[in-house]
Amino acid sequence: MSRLISLSVRLARYLPGRRTGLRLAVPAAAGVLAVMGSAVLHAQEAAAPPPTINQADTAWMLISSALVLLMTPALAFFYGGLVRTKNALNTMMMSFSALGFVGVVWALISYSLAFAPGNGFVGGLANVFLHNVGLAPQGTIPQVLFMSYQGTFAIITAALISGAIVERMRFPAYLLFISLWAIVVYGPIAHWVWGGGWLQQMGALDFAGGTVVHVNAGVAALVAAIVIGPRKGFQRQAFLPHNVPFVLLGAGLLWFGWFGFNAGSALSAGTSASLAFTTTFLAPMGTLVVWTFLDILRHKKATAIGAATAIVVGLVAITPAAGFISPMSAIILGGLAAVPSYYGLILRAGTKLDDSLDVVAAHGVGGTVGALLTGVFAEKAWNGTADGLLFGNPGQLGTQAIAVGAAIVYSGVLSFVLLKLVGLVTPLRASENDEGLGMDISQHNDEAYATGEGATLVHPSSADQIASHALATEVSRG
Repeated sequence: MSRLISLSVRLARYLPGRRTGLRLAVPAAAGVLAVMGSAVLHAQEAAAPPPTINQADTAWMLISSALVLLMTPALAFFYGGLVRTKNALNTMMMSFSALGFVGVVWALISYSLAFAPGNGFVGGLANVFLHNVGLAPQGTIPQVLFMSYQGTFAIITAALISGAIVERMRFPAYLLFISLWAIVVYGPIAHWVWGGGWLQQMGALDFAGGTVVHVNAGVAALVAAIVIGPRKGFQRQAFLPHNVPFVLLGAGLLWFGWFGFNAGSALSAGTSASLAFTTTFLAPMGTLVVWTFLDILRHKKATAIGAATAIVVGLVAITPAAGFISPMSAIILGGLAAVPSYYGLILRAGTKLDDSLDVVAAHGVGGTVGALLTGVFAEKAWNGTADGLLFGNPGQLGTQAIAVGAAIVYSGVLSFVLLKLVGLVTPLRASENDEGLGMDISQHNDEAYATGEGATLVHPSSADQIASHALATEVSRG
């Protein structure tokens, strides 16, 4: 409209001098038109239709929610196969129990802390007990579906921590810890990155949870492993996985579910979801190839557990970058991510840290590498949001580093505090007798496998005797 007024003034200058009335009328008419046009535009904006639910987006998010929920049972198989027979059920139960305890906590309060309007640090209490969470649109999907989808992330994030403390942490203490952790740690960090918090305002890129899920869980796992201490016999006897096919099955199901994890994070069935789906397809392939070469160079053989671990590391690394980088960059990112996690596993094995299933190397290191490389490979031509270091925006790498550092400090400190508080209420660690007997029987009065003619029934009166025998056997082997 301002251009119209300017043009009318210039036109008036070219009119003959005797037509003074006409010369004055032209700018005046243009001004009236500008005011009328502005009024029309404001009226159109005021009359803009409210957000509506898109059926295609809703269908995709229903599927994605189910896929991500499947990832927690998949994690149970992945972790369960890596432990000894006597601890298989307990390890799997640590994942399955998160479905209930963290899921309920999410609905009651954590969702509100993560996504309700609040300040830069934490969301408010507007959605506590799912208040005002109904069928109204959240973007193009129902808010209740958005809540459910995000809840599946909280569940698996808490379950990831269990891999560092399997075979020795008491089950009641674990349940109390992950329930509190979902409120005090996960909720605020999710708000920082996805709920309008200070990291999101700063411009940190985390498409599906490199910082919120993997760095967060990896640091909590490290702290838990340190606080609880190593397993009995650690570094004196080999803790061999009892079921490698379970590990491969778990890795395969995790990859399947991860398409919902990453592509679903677009919250729509459009181009962003398509890009995230493709990068999730390609990145673990790059990781698997590089990891296999590293295995062959070191052991002269490619291992099955190595392959399963490589797939998970690749999935972890691509998570923050999934909707921000090109498909070719995804392959490169996946290949690069293999190296620090591979050697992180080797380095950890030479220390006194008993991170039983190497959650730190796979998720902590993998998530950190992925988050930082997002700041390197991000490409606005693909994501429409931001470029990274390689495309003229070196500051993005610094922003990513700040996000990772903040998550490490907050999760580390608060996880330590929570573990100490839980320890005041109930013992964190199983007794030596219970550990020797096996966590399946001592914590659940159950067994994963029947031997001979059937499972051994263990009564309280005989449990101590069996545990003592098991302990004596392990000592004699050590």
